[in-house]
Amino acid sequence: MAVYNLLLFSLVLIIYMVTICGNCLIIMLVYYSKTLHSPMYFFLSQLSISDIMLTTDIAPNMLNIVLHERTSISFSGCITQFYVFGSVETFECYLLTVMSYDRYLAICSPLHYTSIMKQTLCIQLVLASWIFSCSMAIIPTLGISQLEFCGPNCIDYLFCDFNPLVELSCSDTSKVQMEITVLCVPVLIFPFLVIVVSYTYIVLTILKISSFSGRLKSFSTCSSHLTVVFIFYGTLLAAYLIPKKGQSQMINKIMSLLYTVFTPFVNPFIYSLRNKEIKDSLKMLDINKSFLFKAFGKS
Repeated sequence: MAVYNLLLFSLVLIIYMVTICGNCLIIMLVYYSKTLHSPMYFFLSQLSISDIMLTTDIAPNMLNIVLHERTSISFSGCITQFYVFGSVETFECYLLTVMSYDRYLAICSPLHYTSIMKQTLCIQLVLASWIFSCSMAIIPTLGISQLEFCGPNCIDYLFCDFNPLVELSCSDTSKVQMEITVLCVPVLIFPFLVIVVSYTYIVLTILKISSFSGRLKSFSTCSSHLTVVFIFYGTLLAAYLIPKKGQSQMINKIMSLLYTVFTPFVNPFIYSLRNKEIKDSLKMLDINKSFLFKAFGKS
């Protein structure tokens, strides 16, 4: 194995393990800590679940490719990976939109927040996001599965993404590409516009607060979500909207690593480092652990 491949394998493996541990920790904290039993943290736990699904869909096969330099995947396995990837990415678009609506209600309509964002509504929003996501992902998946692949079916990529699969096809791909272009409206553009409008109202409301400490406190409740939105949409736009002509295949692979491995990796750090309630829950977890160790030590 080349030194480059060994370094890349080690890096991806460490990132994958930290991603799983970090997101599982957030899910556990939200489930067990009573102070985190609120809509915002419920949605955060769902984001962690989707991040685990995304990185597990991509990283293990990516590690296999890096380890063996050249490996194979069945057509059904490739299509399944593409479908799961599309479903989870679409779900995260919708979930970030739901989270922005949650922050809009919390800051702009605090008196009506608890009466609107009830547990049943939160569950319904998450389920609706999953249903729409899985339905949307079926369309390009069926389109790609019906294409003909008659050449050397070798993908010079780290996973089964849309563009590498379309490039391999020897049949007319204009219909599939048109479907993807149309799907960008309900999947990417509309959710992004809702987020922009929500944060426009949030900023205007925060600016009306007279005290600086009050403005800072209000902004801190949505700063973590805003950071995740910037990273998520930034990496997606960089990967899919920046022209690929003139770019090396290595740059394309690095861009794919950003939104499939790096984003799920940094999300737990963003929410844990910038959120006081999660920090307090982590401290309580450490206190409870030390208490249990002492109790078992005495017994």
